[in-house]
Amino acid sequence: MAHQLRVTLEIGPKGKKVAAVAPDWPGLERGAKTGEAAVERLQAYLPRYAQVAKLAGMDAAFAVLTTVDVVEHYPGMGSTDFWGISFAFSSIDRQDLSSGELERELALMQACWAFFDDVRLRVSAQMRKGPRGGGRDRDHIVNHTIAVEQKWAQKVGVLTPQGAMLIDESLQAHHNAYRNAIRAFHAEGKMARTWPLRYLIRHTAYHTLDHAWEMEDKDLTVGVR
Repeated sequence: MAHQLRVTLEIGPKGKKVAAVAPDWPGLERGAKTGEAAVERLQAYLPRYAQVAKLAGMDAAFAVLTTVDVVEHYPGMGSTDFWGISFAFSSIDRQDLSSGELERELALMQACWAFFDDVRLRVSAQMRKGPRGGGRDRDHIVNHTIAVEQKWAQKVGVLTPQGAMLIDESLQAHHNAYRNAIRAFHAEGKMARTWPLRYLIRHTAYHTLDHAWEMEDKDLTVGVR
């Protein structure tokens, strides 16, 4: 339905955590101790994700999503229970993507990258200390996010030296190569090793966006601008 936000719930095997995933909006995922709490937390982040939808030129389509439709419950992994993050594949992740659907998801992943880049350039170098992230500062968060993405990009044959990726032009070139490699794998009907392409895209988008929000939440310049 046009006004419904599709959500899948990934249930940890011991029932300790549940990850709520919006499969049509890569990056929009939140976890909590119960399915109901995870959905509520995801809904609380809709205004923040709206900035990503706007960067992708999809703000109008996102703005009309007024209700949640939980379309699937599926088993997660031990990491789901531990982190409250999606680490398993839903049936939607395994569905074939049309070329148009792929381009839409890649545009949203690109928007997550653009949002991350904007955040890292405007937040304080030192971050507010707290339990999340073990007290990491901005550059540590940025380096971690890029290093993990570099590892995942190898699943589609993209090999970029991490040091080069910290230079803006090289990072842009890496992102272009990443998207083009996903397109090539899609054209050949190939998975990213054992990962469906849908999952690779949404997991990349989630990791990027989660750390962008972490930097926003721990920014020491908030309230003094």
